[in-house]
Amino acid sequence: MMALLLAGCGKPFLSTLQPAGEVADMQYSLMLLSTSIMVLVIVVVAIIFVYVVIRFRRRKGEENKIPKQVEGNHKLEIIWTVIPIILLLILAVPTVSTTFKLADVKAMNDKKRDKDTVVVNVRANQYWWEFEYPDYGIITSQDLVVPTNEKVYFNLIASDVKHSFWIPAVGGKMDTNTDNKNQFWLVFDQKATDKAGGVFYGKCAELCGPSHALMDFKVRPLPRDQFDAWVKKMQNAKKPVVTDPVAKEGEAIFNKSCIGCHAVTPVDKRPVQARTAPNLANFGDRERIAGILEHNEENLKKWLRDPNSVKPGNKMAGTYGHLTEEQIDALTKYLMSLKVE
Repeated sequence: MMALLLAGCGKPFLSTLQPAGEVADMQYSLMLLSTSIMVLVIVVVAIIFVYVVIRFRRRKGEENKIPKQVEGNHKLEIIWTVIPIILLLILAVPTVSTTFKLADVKAMNDKKRDKDTVVVNVRANQYWWEFEYPDYGIITSQDLVVPTNEKVYFNLIASDVKHSFWIPAVGGKMDTNTDNKNQFWLVFDQKATDKAGGVFYGKCAELCGPSHALMDFKVRPLPRDQFDAWVKKMQNAKKPVVTDPVAKEGEAIFNKSCIGCHAVTPVDKRPVQARTAPNLANFGDRERIAGILEHNEENLKKWLRDPNSVKPGNKMAGTYGHLTEEQIDALTKYLMSLKVE
């Protein structure tokens, strides 16, 4: 009863039971098929069990009577051997077929691939995500932007320990390893995106440290024309010009203490090894602070004061301890102004 009630608690931006794309639909169909087979087996076995208990229960006066034994009955042995084989085939054929279809990433590895094919290099870090669009020369962090109603291909890798990339409503999880790339594709359905409010939630599905459960990211699927406009805007983005005096003070603090790790433009030509912290080019437009907190100044100040209280074990812990409240206010003002216009 609890499982039945809890099954209705999912949200369209997070629930695997409300599929939001081609991959999710295929995997959901396999879930229904396997569940149906299991329920069918349980029901049949339960019926046989109840029948046997009632039919062959001990009756008064027949305490020593032994029911007819079926040991060695070839017909029954063939039946209960063939039925499981048939059930396994019913499950195996569509599962294997779907597995090969989901593993088909030839389009992304073709050197002459179509110019509209979207490929994203996903790099997992403790405890944040980097998204690089190699064909467009842009890099973002924490917020993944993709086109709807078409295949989006992913290269997955980790920079420190093993993580796992998972957008529950859109498709199954895939590990991000440190020594090899995993590749797969997803489709983000436009109608499902609208139903979810325009944003899907992504998670890390591999225990990777004390803040594993807090290693979230957000996905913003856009119609193709809006996605192309976003790409163009990101490609043409320049270093932000700050005019507000308080924000300008924050920029000076940032340039002194933070610029060595964080970039503020989406066109970041530094090697991967140098990108040790999230790209902040569009920080002012993010869905969440640190991937989990509501995007507002109060939560940003909370992060700057003590990052470890938000995400234990993160690499920013202790970095801002020297800042005064006035400096935190200025830095907050500057970071909130980082938008790609």
